[in-house]
Amino acid sequence: MDIANKVVVVMGGASGLGEATVRRFAALGAKIAVMDLDDARGEAIVGELGIRAMYSRINVADEAGVQEAINAVVKVFGAIQVCCNFAGIANAIKTIGKDGPFPLTDFQKVIDVNLVGTFNMLRLAAMEMAKNEPDDASGDRGVIINTASIAAYEGQIGQAAYSASKGGVVSMTLPIARDLSRYGIRVNTIVPGLIHTPMFDSLPGDAVRALSESPLYPKRLGRPDEIAHLAQFIVENGYVNGECIRLDAGIRLQPK
Repeated sequence: MDIANKVVVVMGGASGLGEATVRRFAALGAKIAVMDLDDARGEAIVGELGIRAMYSRINVADEAGVQEAINAVVKVFGAIQVCCNFAGIANAIKTIGKDGPFPLTDFQKVIDVNLVGTFNMLRLAAMEMAKNEPDDASGDRGVIINTASIAAYEGQIGQAAYSASKGGVVSMTLPIARDLSRYGIRVNTIVPGLIHTPMFDSLPGDAVRALSESPLYPKRLGRPDEIAHLAQFIVENGYVNGECIRLDAGIRLQPK
């Protein structure tokens, strides 16, 4: 699918991997719907991009709120062809710790945002994609890109909730691709390794340097635009479907 003039929804588009994807797709001529909870950042990005972009404040796990935002995108731009899900949260809590067992509410919150929220977003976007005429070149009606993590495969100590949520995203990728194949909608998941998002800026320099040595090669943190580049590839290559693609420089996480 050619990205130019397509309508792209980017959940979590106001920072990190989402922002990088917003900027790359906008540069390729897409119309962009930025969805996030950071109003100041979201409005600023849309202000830079101009009339081919819009911002919506939503909680990805809020069914009514996501539907309202989807409706707004269709009202402004007329359709949705691409949905990128980058919103996510994490915590670091052991199953049994000095304060007792992992609080169930903390576990549930991560699942609600990362797994349920991703599904909520993609299912409502898919309803609109199914209404599209097939793309002239590819035949696609839509492309959905989810985001997991290498923690889905090699979760570390304290990552039970995060790993479970991202493992769920990995596991549902193929069944959803199968569900939506009859509509001409492709579904894939990006599985990032250690990517230098704003979260790393709060870490001590020694910690960042140590993490940078972890990948097999190259010995550095990944760049958000490298994730965005993979998202571009997924949209443009019509034969990629039902895949979970690691982008991690060959790293395999250790227990801690």
